[in-house]
Amino acid sequence: MGDMDPHIFAVAEEAYKQMARDERNQSIIVSGESGAGKTVSAKYAMRYFATVSGSASEANVEEKVLASNPIMESIGNAKTTRNDNSSRFGKYIEIGFDKKYHIIGANMRTYLLEKSRVVFQVRNKHADDFHYTKQGRNPVIDGVDDAKEMSTTRNAFTLLGVNESYQLGLFQILASILHLGNVEVKDRDSDSSIILPNNGHLSVFCELMGVTYQDMSHWLCHKKLKTATETYIKPIPKLQAINARDALAKHIYAKLFNWIVDHVNKALHSTGKQHSFIGVLDIYGFETFEINSFEQFCINYANEKLQQQFNMHVFKLEQEEYMKEQIPWTLIDFYDNQPCINLIEAKMGILDLLDEECKMPKGSDDSWAQKLYNTHLKTCALFEKPRMSNKAFIIQHFADKVEYQCDGFLEKNKDTVNEEQIHVLKASKFDLLVELFQDEEKATSPTGAALATGGRTRLSVKPNKNKAGQASKEHKKTVGLQFRNSLQLLMETLNATTPHYVRCIKPNDYKYAFTFDPKRAVQQLRACGVLETIRISAAGFPSRWTYQEFFSRYRVLMKQKDVLTDKKMTCKNVLEKLVQDPDKYQFGKTKIFFRAGQVAYLEKLRADKLRAACIRIQKTIRCWLARKKYLRMKHAATTIQRYVRGYQARCLAKFLRRTRAAIIIQKYQRMYVQRTCYKRKQAAALVMQCILRAYMARQLYKLLREHKAIIIQKMVRGWLARQWFKRTLEAIVYLQCCVRRMRAKRELKKLKIEARSVEHFKKLNIGMENKIMQLQRRVDDQNKENRVISERLNSLEVSHAAESERLRVELTRLRGAEEDAKNNANKVTSLLEELERLRKDLQNTRKEKKAIEDWAQTYQDEMEKMISELKEQNHLLKNEKNDLNRLIQEQSQQWTEKMQRALKEETQQLENDLNEERSRYQNLLTEHLRLEEKYDDLKEEITLAVNVPKPGHRRTDSTHSSNESEYTYNSEYAESEEGTRGGEAILDMSLFLKLQKRVSELEQEKQSLQNELDRREEQFQRARARDDEEHKKARSAELEYESLKRQELESENKKLKHDLNEMRQSLRGSAEAGSAAPGSPAYTVLLDQLNASNEELEVRKEEVMGVSELSGNLYSGSELILQFKIATMTEPLPYIEDVQKLTDAKEISQAYMGLKETNRTVCLVICSLCLCRLLESQLQAQRRSHENEVEVLRGELQSVKEENNRQQQLLAQNLQLPPEARIEASLQHEITRLTNENLELHSDDPKEYKAYRISMLRRMVDLMEQLEKQDKTVRKLKKQLKVFAKKINDLEGGQMDVSPGQTADEPVHPVNIPRREKDFQGMLEYKKEDELKLVKNLILELKPRGVAVNLIPGLPAYILFMCLRHADYINDDQKVRSLLTSAINSIKKILKKRGDDFETVSFWLSNTCRFLHCLKQYSGDEQFMKHNTPKQNDHCLSNFDLAEYRQVLSDLAIQIYQQLIKCMENILQPMIVSGMLEHETIQGVSGKEIFYLIQNKMYNVSQLEEWLRDKNLMTCGAKETLEPLIQAAQLLQVKKKTDEDAEAICSMCNGLSTAQIVKVLNLYTPVNAFEERVSVLFIRTIQTRLRDRKESPQLLMDTKLIYPVTFPFNPSSLALETIQIPGSLNVGFLTRV
Repeated sequence: MGDMDPHIFAVAEEAYKQMARDERNQSIIVSGESGAGKTVSAKYAMRYFATVSGSASEANVEEKVLASNPIMESIGNAKTTRNDNSSRFGKYIEIGFDKKYHIIGANMRTYLLEKSRVVFQVRNKHADDFHYTKQGRNPVIDGVDDAKEMSTTRNAFTLLGVNESYQLGLFQILASILHLGNVEVKDRDSDSSIILPNNGHLSVFCELMGVTYQDMSHWLCHKKLKTATETYIKPIPKLQAINARDALAKHIYAKLFNWIVDHVNKALHSTGKQHSFIGVLDIYGFETFEINSFEQFCINYANEKLQQQFNMHVFKLEQEEYMKEQIPWTLIDFYDNQPCINLIEAKMGILDLLDEECKMPKGSDDSWAQKLYNTHLKTCALFEKPRMSNKAFIIQHFADKVEYQCDGFLEKNKDTVNEEQIHVLKASKFDLLVELFQDEEKATSPTGAALATGGRTRLSVKPNKNKAGQASKEHKKTVGLQFRNSLQLLMETLNATTPHYVRCIKPNDYKYAFTFDPKRAVQQLRACGVLETIRISAAGFPSRWTYQEFFSRYRVLMKQKDVLTDKKMTCKNVLEKLVQDPDKYQFGKTKIFFRAGQVAYLEKLRADKLRAACIRIQKTIRCWLARKKYLRMKHAATTIQRYVRGYQARCLAKFLRRTRAAIIIQKYQRMYVQRTCYKRKQAAALVMQCILRAYMARQLYKLLREHKAIIIQKMVRGWLARQWFKRTLEAIVYLQCCVRRMRAKRELKKLKIEARSVEHFKKLNIGMENKIMQLQRRVDDQNKENRVISERLNSLEVSHAAESERLRVELTRLRGAEEDAKNNANKVTSLLEELERLRKDLQNTRKEKKAIEDWAQTYQDEMEKMISELKEQNHLLKNEKNDLNRLIQEQSQQWTEKMQRALKEETQQLENDLNEERSRYQNLLTEHLRLEEKYDDLKEEITLAVNVPKPGHRRTDSTHSSNESEYTYNSEYAESEEGTRGGEAILDMSLFLKLQKRVSELEQEKQSLQNELDRREEQFQRARARDDEEHKKARSAELEYESLKRQELESENKKLKHDLNEMRQSLRGSAEAGSAAPGSPAYTVLLDQLNASNEELEVRKEEVMGVSELSGNLYSGSELILQFKIATMTEPLPYIEDVQKLTDAKEISQAYMGLKETNRTVCLVICSLCLCRLLESQLQAQRRSHENEVEVLRGELQSVKEENNRQQQLLAQNLQLPPEARIEASLQHEITRLTNENLELHSDDPKEYKAYRISMLRRMVDLMEQLEKQDKTVRKLKKQLKVFAKKINDLEGGQMDVSPGQTADEPVHPVNIPRREKDFQGMLEYKKEDELKLVKNLILELKPRGVAVNLIPGLPAYILFMCLRHADYINDDQKVRSLLTSAINSIKKILKKRGDDFETVSFWLSNTCRFLHCLKQYSGDEQFMKHNTPKQNDHCLSNFDLAEYRQVLSDLAIQIYQQLIKCMENILQPMIVSGMLEHETIQGVSGKEIFYLIQNKMYNVSQLEEWLRDKNLMTCGAKETLEPLIQAAQLLQVKKKTDEDAEAICSMCNGLSTAQIVKVLNLYTPVNAFEERVSVLFIRTIQTRLRDRKESPQLLMDTKLIYPVTFPFNPSSLALETIQIPGSLNVGFLTRV
């Protein structure tokens, strides 16, 4: 191999042979420029050593040596402009061998890791996500599979003993470095900086590194200054903070790099004694970039040292030895780079001046550059100064001139890191990070070599023990000084070994394959001295032997007569016979010198001689051994044949005798067995028949007896069930009646307040129609849900059956696999035997390999002749190949450009298609929503047309909601009115005229009522002046009286609650004691009646609180109070039939008397509703004229509701105060409120002030009546409770528990008991029947203004999700499906009803998105859980996957967004034109005004553009939408005359089509008479220039276009368990879990 063409294996083989032959340590020095292939060459050399000299033990040391390559490349190599895998550090690997020249270990030394690339250019899979990785702008390498390389690196770590946990720790540190680079530092002022709190990347860095966020963020922006007495903490500006951040990242990476190198050396450390070694030096090549810094300076300095060592070995030492041995020789000149090395490392050299400047207190790069100019510019020819820079210098290296930029030299030479940052890292909880920094005070000293004399003396490289004591101060040395010392020790090691040089030549500078640049190659050959080496090799003697060595080795080539006493003369005589050409060798004083190839020739002669002798010896020995073996085998075969034949004859006779005897025995035995078996079976059959017949008879008897008993039980249980059902039905009917009366009574109270205003009759019918439509829709939705649930149930059954079948098949397959495993276990023994046989075959194969290698050597000699013939043909083929490569390169460049253009166009097209597809999908959603609304309208019309109710009384189903019962009444007129409404389309003209006449009459009545109201108001004003003084005197007494009365009522209510709870417990105890006792259904009814009474008491309590708030506004309105009392006295009497129905139930007669008033209120509600229907039909024609007035009243109603909410909050606060402070606070609040209202109303409008006073008087009168009624009701209920308690005591025998010291009649005083804090789980529990109420209160009847102002954003969405979480927690799929479907349908209903209200649409868009984000955040998917807290992760849904519902909600959000856009258009469009023209019409404006309008338009568009830029919305597509408006305004302002103007217009108006530009130019009107219109020729010029444009012929912009929208995922940081539900939402039936 050594005689073949230059190959890395040939160099490695030569080094290995010389180590084995000369017993001398070897070195392979791989050199060349960056990207020439040094790392790959060193890798192949190590692979050769691992293959040829494998480890003798089973430790696989050679595999570990090779495994170190991918690890070091992954952490120390980088992609540069000249090399995709450039080594950014130098390494020297010593491969150790034992006495048998097997690899026993290795050791690695590294030099100058280029840490600056850590913060500038790092390759990473997520390069675009991190600041450190995206600066290189081209992180991808063609043909490199990063995933495969990652797998190889991890396998190498495992092979070298780095376990999985350490590997994950390494990757964790690398990830933290990337996140540290993304930490953004902001300017606080000019001298300080700050990192914003909750920085995401810094939080990740601190979490990964196990350090505290506060300490790290503080010391990244501060530094500590120490003086002799004090310590200062000083803030640093933004630039220094960024540099400190990058320095910390580089320091961590360097520590990690050193840790990996140490672990690799530990894994490669040899346990045995090292006999010799071969060192492989792979160090960075000569580099020159556009900007060269400190790293390139050190790299080129190292190459200068290596080039000097090469010159010393090849040129200086070679020629000096020729002169010493007195060989005729002519000296050859070569380039000596010692002056360049002196310039760098000599005293007052560049490195000395750099270290000196680093020690200066205020040293800088500029001052160091000036020192360099002053010291070397005039004294050294190799040092130059650039013409255009004062911060750079040029050095003439052996390869080329390199210009270095001085910026950063001092900082990189010092390599300083903030000590406080290091202290923070040392305090980490991350064990691996602590291990990296535990040797911070130590520094490893490079290894050195001991020089020795003599040719065959064995050398070894050991650590320098003299410098071990200086390790503690090593960290104070500069980087340049450490690098110079390590290079000096490397040179000593190389000089102590026999060097072998591998010169890598870079074929081109563009990283092209199969491209060779001859000029560039010759330049490299000349720079590294290869041409001079060739001259010396051609003229010199590269091989040499001492006379003793030559005689000892080639003694076999000499005959006995040629051996003389003088070894020198013997060698001369032998050489003259062996080598005919005397010019091929020279005799020196102590050595013989040979030209190239002569030693190989002598080795061939020696090998031939030894081979011939070996063949002769082998021939004789093999012949003798073969004959002896043949004779032994012949005698043994004869003996074996004799004995075998006798044995076979004896065995045959014995077999014949045994066969006959066996047949006879088998005959009799089989006969006996068959006879015995028959008798046994006959006896068993008789016994079984007897037992079976007896068992069947017993079973028949039992079956007949049990069947008759079951029939009797069935009849009895049926009778009992029917009796129970009748009793339950009666109780339910009675409860429905009571509940409906109670609700009707509540509705009456509301209607009494509203019935006094004319506007009430306008609104009432609308509410009823909407309520009926809502109820019908709810029934349809419920039916639809039932169908969907049944279909899903069927699908679940089918899927369950399929899953069961699949599991059954899987079980069968697993059983088969178990059988296969058992069979495989039986095969292990046979496989072990096969393995033993294969080992024997392997030994035989090795012997055959030895023979084949001998034959290969012979074949190699024959092939050398053929190679010389093929070289000439190869030269011709190379020339052809170069021509073809040149053509291929040109074609590839053209194809590359074409592909890039095509790829760019394809990418743009795909983006456009994506946007079009998204817009098309959202348009389909809009169309679907429109069709769905149309379908609902048609369905309602059909329902109203078909389901016309008949007149008469109709009973409501008990399962209907309370909304139906509220609006169900037995009025024939109302039902007929519904029928009339259903057939509204066929009204005759006579009815229309009657209605019109009735409307005119109502208008006259309204006018008269208005006049009467004005007259009463004037009287009221005169009476108010008289009553003011009286009111002031009575006000304080009334407030105190009302406060005392409220407290008394509260204490009475609490006492009643207490009594009710005791009664409820006693009733439940009695029910449990005997469910079959007489009167138990009555007790159940009584318990329900008491619960209803308790609810009524709560309502009364709220009304009392409202009275106490408004008591300060009571005025003496005796006339109005009298009128209202008279009106209430005229109410109809209660019905007698209900009393007669309940005469049999004596136990509940008292409860019925307490609820008699409910019947009266129900009647009033029915009459009021009838009247409302009549008035609504008559006032239909007046609706348009009163729309403005309705809007004003709506605003007032909203303000009153807000004031009511505020008053309730203040009242709740007052109730928590003591009684004295409570009265004072309420009084102060009322005074302030009345003063503000009087001032506002009196200053705004006197008429509104009067109307407000009248409405307040009416409210006060109603509240006084309610207060009186409540007092009566409380007294009645107290009496009833006493009666019930007495009856219960009688029934229980006086066993009711009463606490000692307190009797039943004692009043229960309220005590403030603090509530214990609970650990809530963020869930809300509700009953299935409360679902409709939840949807109604939370969606359908919720006012967005109150929720948005007073509560947290998205509260309805949070409440819905918390209810959904509880349904998921209890694993109720029906409840989950029903809640989601109801919520979605309700949102659609409210949007359909209030689709033109901007606040409602925007409110539900926000809540829908929040509900969707909650479903994603708590879904359990990892992609949505990145920003969750551990508590939020615990709240994730556990049983159901709601991905399909998330899609439905996403579509709903898109529909709401489109509806919001339309609503905004309706609001903004009337404002835009008036705002642009400042409320002036376009007709009649002058030219100056047109110019002003253009300027105003430009200003508005620019303001929009600024707003988009401030909100970071420039990339959302809005800027492109505004671009035609900007260009149109610019088109009206530019000149429009010359061809240059036409060219400018064409380049400027790229957002306008040709038709739009021509239209604007044709319609352009000049400002004054001196300016001309745009000429036709100019317009034609524009058309000609824009003729090649590909554009749509559309003239106007599409104002109806709605851009596609996407809702990015926005997780909520709000904890669900902290959400408080206010009482104003009326969702008290929800329970926090």
